[in-house]
Amino acid sequence: MLGVLINCAAVIVGSVVGLLLGKHLKDSFKNLVFTCSGLVTIVMGVGMALKSSNFLALLLSLLIGGGIGYLLKIEDGVLAAGNKLEKAFSRKGSGSGEMFAHGFMTSSVLFCSGAMSVVGSIQAGTTGDLNTLLIKSVMDGCMAVVFASIYGVGVLFSFLFILVYQGFFVLTGTWIEPALGEVGINAMSAAGGILLLMIGLGLLDIKKFRAANYLPALILAPILENLAQSVFV
Repeated sequence: MLGVLINCAAVIVGSVVGLLLGKHLKDSFKNLVFTCSGLVTIVMGVGMALKSSNFLALLLSLLIGGGIGYLLKIEDGVLAAGNKLEKAFSRKGSGSGEMFAHGFMTSSVLFCSGAMSVVGSIQAGTTGDLNTLLIKSVMDGCMAVVFASIYGVGVLFSFLFILVYQGFFVLTGTWIEPALGEVGINAMSAAGGILLLMIGLGLLDIKKFRAANYLPALILAPILENLAQSVFV
């Protein structure tokens, strides 16, 4: 779990730096940060989405996963959790609960939707190799600076999501790695890329998506991808 803890610490430190910087940043510069972050997130998302070897399976995973997410109201649950955290740690009830919740949700999805989260955590759990998670920690820490300067302290609390999500793959990696295989991990990465595209378009204020509702697609994508491989190959 050392690699996951380092990743969490990087997000916390980056968020603190972003909070300190955010007070001194003008709105025009924050808009610049939104634009740059949105564009880079879209580029990352496209690169990840293209890893899919079966776009029909990817489409079905998003349709079914998104439907499950909407029925379970996952995004509403994540936002509600963010609001509860904000109330618990805000002494004066600053009224910034919505910004806190969106910062918590956006950064949690961003930090955990990539293949590095899964691959790095599995490597750490099975072989003790922390290199992938260390690289990811640096990247997440830098992004946390940017997002915390915009969204506020909600970004800091995304370390809880990282701890649970990546910790799961560390502890169960010996079983999950052979079950998913390279095809399955690439499929999960492709689905994560679509989620990043949704976040990027939201940052650019082009269209707002309820991205968290599509989180079940991360589970369905490798299942459908491997099923397609076994049926058609």
